[in-house]
Amino acid sequence: MSESGHSQPGMYGQGRRRRRRRGERDGPPGQNLSGPSRDREYLPRERRAKPPQNAPVSGAPVLEKPIMLMKARDDAGKPGTPPEAAAQSAGPGPSKMEKEGQRPTQPVYQIQNRGMGPSASGSVVDPMVGQSKLLHPEKMKHSIKLVDDQMNWCDSAMEYLRDQTDMLVVGVIGPQGTGKSTIMSLLSANTPEEDQRSYMFRAQTQEIKERGGNQSTGIDFFITQERVIFLDTQPMLSPSILDHVINNDRKLPPEYNLPHTYVEMQSLQIAAFLFTVCHVVIVVQDWFTDVNIYRFLQTAEMLKPSTPSASHDSAGSSGSDDGAEYYPHIVFVQNKARREDFCPRNLKNMHLVVDKLMAHSHLKYKGTLSILDCNIFPGLGQEYLDTEVNMFLLPVQENDEENLNKAGSGTYPLFSLLPGYRGHPTFSTMISKLRSQMLAMPRCQLSHTILTEKNWFHYAARIWDGVKKSSALSEYSRLLS
Repeated sequence: MSESGHSQPGMYGQGRRRRRRRGERDGPPGQNLSGPSRDREYLPRERRAKPPQNAPVSGAPVLEKPIMLMKARDDAGKPGTPPEAAAQSAGPGPSKMEKEGQRPTQPVYQIQNRGMGPSASGSVVDPMVGQSKLLHPEKMKHSIKLVDDQMNWCDSAMEYLRDQTDMLVVGVIGPQGTGKSTIMSLLSANTPEEDQRSYMFRAQTQEIKERGGNQSTGIDFFITQERVIFLDTQPMLSPSILDHVINNDRKLPPEYNLPHTYVEMQSLQIAAFLFTVCHVVIVVQDWFTDVNIYRFLQTAEMLKPSTPSASHDSAGSSGSDDGAEYYPHIVFVQNKARREDFCPRNLKNMHLVVDKLMAHSHLKYKGTLSILDCNIFPGLGQEYLDTEVNMFLLPVQENDEENLNKAGSGTYPLFSLLPGYRGHPTFSTMISKLRSQMLAMPRCQLSHTILTEKNWFHYAARIWDGVKKSSALSEYSRLLS
């Protein structure tokens, strides 16, 4: 009992009540130790009104069930936060999560932005944003334009790129009708058994072939799930493009006086651009060989914009390399190769000719791809080709039904069950071996800094704008005129 005569709250609990009854049982009969007023004031604990939590309590502290406070990360990490403030934040009323909604049942990976200042380190990212960042990259269903037919840069490829550096950029150049788009489609996402109308890069239709036209214009872009970027280009030195410029009275830029000069400068711009932004450039031919192709490659190499690189792999390059200039790997693909082209003696002569023609080039045309590693020529070792260059042979693409029909034309029934003699592996086998070696090509550093996919896109846009305004190309076009 306090000095004022009032009973102290919490003193007459359930235990006190039992002790009082034992006292009544043990003491003299009729004696009440707690007094008559105590019995009138006593109420069961369940019916007693709870006092407000913020009401001041006098006397001894009340022993209640301990409350566990779940502090947020930002509150726990701030030094000097009083426990009273934390208790008020966890006091009566719905919590922040209860106001916003129920907790997600599935685990949510939260990604924090880097480099946004100290305030961003403690902020919680929206769960939906975190889930969207962890989704797989969107798969492309067809190629899109990187450079249109008017030689203007397009930004539609930006949505398919990610902030990661493990990528490989492969470009292709070659004359008209050599099979550039078909090879790029088979290297990227298609198989020879599929219909050519479903290829990622559209190949020439029969109608276009009959009228001598070209299918590809500008530069087409496609990126695979393995983060390999493929760039398909319009044919270099194309007669169909020249015919289109002449017959349609297309207005030429003021720096070009003649249509054939304009077409040649377009091809040089595309080749110089690929030599700057690609790890691998494929040169496709359908017959061996045109000397003008090698002259064109060396001219594009001369007009290539300067791209200083701090470190890049110089293995496999020919000539002197001071390390200040970047040069890509060049792969010569002999498409529609005949049976005699797979003869070891003819193969050796082709490697010798390419090595002589590219002897003064800084392009990495040897040492990174070998057709002898594919077990195509059993018994031939690496020492057979003393001057092996990056050359690969692809036979004519034929259906298995055609081979069986040719084999079944014999007179003996046993021969009709055997496949026709080709003298080389099938086209499907050769294209799969080429794809395996292509994905294993070295991924050198393209510039003085490490580029992500999005950085590469902006870097390529600047290179393309610089190539179009290059003074060296303008001077060369003036000499041609």
